[in-house]
Amino acid sequence: MAKPPVLASLTWTDSRRFDVTSARISTVVDGDSNAGASPVQMLVIALAGCMAADVVDIVRKGRHALTGFRAEITAERAPEPPTRVISASLRFHVEGDVPPTAVERAIALSRDKYCSVWHSLRPDIQLTTAFDITP
Repeated sequence: MAKPPVLASLTWTDSRRFDVTSARISTVVDGDSNAGASPVQMLVIALAGCMAADVVDIVRKGRHALTGFRAEITAERAPEPPTRVISASLRFHVEGDVPPTAVERAIALSRDKYCSVWHSLRPDIQLTTAFDITP
């Protein structure tokens, strides 16, 4: 079954700032990164959030004892306009009694099948992933 379309409303408030509502959430998008995340920051956060949610979900469905999780992302941008994202490096910090093979599998499934954000981006963006596990 197809997911419903994503709807959002942006209302200009000042300078390059917009109040945003989408479904039951509200936030601010700020092209100057003062009152909220910039559009590119939101894109990078969305990629990390999508893959992180997938990895946590897959690891937990595998009945592994996940006790903590953190993701960090660094994205490089093109030097000339449009200064689009050209590469991203995503590192997952996994806590608990989780075998490395389970984390590797979860990351691969997210990247290759489930992460809708990743699959919505240009295919020439380089994405690297890594992880560490703390028992």
